[in-house]
Amino acid sequence: MTAAFTRVPHPSLVTAADRAVLMEDPGFGRVFTDHMVTIRYTAGQGWHSHKVEPRGPIPLDPAASVLHYAQEIFEGMKAYKTDDGRVALFRPEQNARRFAASAERLAMPVLPEELFLEAVAELVKTDADWIPEGEGSLYLRPFMIATEAFLGVRAANEYLFVVLASPVGGYFKGGKNSVTIRVSEHYTRAARGGTGAAKCGGNYAASLIAQAEAVANGCDQVVFLDAAEGKWIEELGGMNVFFVFKDGSLQTPPLGGTILPGVTRASIIQLARDTGVTVREAPYAFEQWRADVASGEVVEAFACGTAAVLTAISKVVSPGGDFTIGDGKPGPVTTDMLGKLVGIQRGRVADPHNWVQTIIEA
Repeated sequence: MTAAFTRVPHPSLVTAADRAVLMEDPGFGRVFTDHMVTIRYTAGQGWHSHKVEPRGPIPLDPAASVLHYAQEIFEGMKAYKTDDGRVALFRPEQNARRFAASAERLAMPVLPEELFLEAVAELVKTDADWIPEGEGSLYLRPFMIATEAFLGVRAANEYLFVVLASPVGGYFKGGKNSVTIRVSEHYTRAARGGTGAAKCGGNYAASLIAQAEAVANGCDQVVFLDAAEGKWIEELGGMNVFFVFKDGSLQTPPLGGTILPGVTRASIIQLARDTGVTVREAPYAFEQWRADVASGEVVEAFACGTAAVLTAISKVVSPGGDFTIGDGKPGPVTTDMLGKLVGIQRGRVADPHNWVQTIIEA
């Protein structure tokens, strides 16, 4: 599929000088590029009105379904400058497939994988000047909302797909290389049969109060336990989690409908297994984690996701007492996995699985 994107002229592009100032310290998700991509869907007509247009407000009827029944999904991905001067994406087809799976779960139309990839590439090519040098990247936010104006409880017949772009630095303030997390006592992220495996805004909205409690208690992130027993570790507020054992093996909670199937998570599993490291996708109880850290069985832990990439977990705060993992700094396995992942993304090391997709040649 090759879509014809209409290009709407921008009335006032940000100047190179102003862009440079904005990109000196962009933070995360605070600065946006000049353009966005939009595609509309109408039942009976399908996908239409493909545009690359100036980024701006979206006209939306107050009765739009997304405002009342939360039919909304999104993705998070990045465009990088490789060391040899190319602009590339990392495993974008995985984002396209997860986006399709999220759409199916929320009774939304499935955007074809090829069209998703074309839309993302169009925006990257159009706003390539916004990609930071060095270790920064261009964060891409494809999302889809239900726009049909009605108040009946059913799936909408009209949708808007949008891709935004934002130059970013580190996800955590101050460029932290390790984080402190707090176990949520009263809240869970997802339950079996729910939307835990879909990347929809409702999952994140429900996590915000727990995240706020974590921050209020001096932590960077919250970690959720399962909804059924309140015993098994699931994931952080916006990241998957891995545990490193003293024998060098890794363990991560299994997918099963309550955990988001992260692209970074899947990549770490593959990279570890490529080198003969044992990786278990198995349930892990929070109290077992505490005991394993105390005995020295677990020597490292890290969180991972597109935004934060891979970040060591240094300390865990909980009602039963706090504990520190290792010396509170990123351990050798965490550091090695981060180096391998970023190395592939930046073209510094071999890409055995052809995960990097070049969008603009050097």
